[in-house]
Amino acid sequence: MANVSAADSLKMSSTYLSVYSHIYSLTEEKITDLTATISMRNTSITDTLYIFKAEYFNTSGTSVRNYITKPIFIVPMETAEIVIEQKDNAGGSGANFIFDWKIKSTAPEPLFEAVMISTAGGQGLSFTTQGKRIK
Repeated sequence: MANVSAADSLKMSSTYLSVYSHIYSLTEEKITDLTATISMRNTSITDTLYIFKAEYFNTSGTSVRNYITKPIFIVPMETAEIVIEQKDNAGGSGANFIFDWKIKSTAPEPLFEAVMISTAGGQGLSFTTQGKRIK
């Protein structure tokens, strides 16, 4: 947990990240559930990253859960992860995250990524998405 003063000199930003808890295969009726690993990466070698929100939304835009209830910090070059289990398909094919974060104005932006994976039978599939800063 991080203690960050409201009067600090850090700049607040937000990032959008698309995530898939399932995808369609062959038809809309055939669904493949996915495990998603969400990475919050501090790309700075000197400055701390503060995360205030990691809110998960489903395809309809309804909030499913917020993974961060109190601010956390990620030290330089550290990665924090959220894992959405394969059986948790609450997000759907159009799930997404909004992250609220703060860094020093001179620090590089953090990187938010998702890796989705599924293995069934003798076949596996995986793909990634990257976040887009929206504020």
